[in-house]
Amino acid sequence: MSIVGSTIKPFANTAYYQGKFVDLTEADIAGKWAVFFFYPADFTFVCPTELEDLADKYAELQAMGVEVFGVSTDTHFSHKAWHDSSPAIGKINYYLVGDQNHTLSKNFDILRDSGLADRGTFVVDPDGTIQLVEINPEGVGRNAAELVRKIKAAQYGRAHPGEVCPAKWEEGEATLAPSIDLVGKI
Repeated sequence: MSIVGSTIKPFANTAYYQGKFVDLTEADIAGKWAVFFFYPADFTFVCPTELEDLADKYAELQAMGVEVFGVSTDTHFSHKAWHDSSPAIGKINYYLVGDQNHTLSKNFDILRDSGLADRGTFVVDPDGTIQLVEINPEGVGRNAAELVRKIKAAQYGRAHPGEVCPAKWEEGEATLAPSIDLVGKI
């Protein structure tokens, strides 16, 4: 069964966020667009490059009404220590969620047998429905610019029922209105 189209499950986790520890539940994302950005572990190699790339797009995502939650199976204490010691991670202003009990990792079906999360991205709409999923192997980093593009497309589709965004769609470009008249003509 696909996780796309399913509803986010209940959770209660603690995050490091802008110098503080904060408790989060599914109620905190209700009515908002949210990105759950899972990565294997703090103090690693590909992870900080991805998290820094996402930090560089955070203001743009915020302007789009999107909140970001970086999640690993580390603790919120580890997230703070990494934030304080790494110049790349020190740029992060979004939530770094501790998932040492594996609640979120299991909810999103992203937990490996090793106890670490896969490299996965989940976009949740304001109704709590998972709209986008991307899962990469451990050695392949993600591109935050492409994530922004995909969220813009998902937001456009939500705001314009009956229209869909073709491959490589960018904001402002033409969309498609599926109909029998388009069958075999694209």
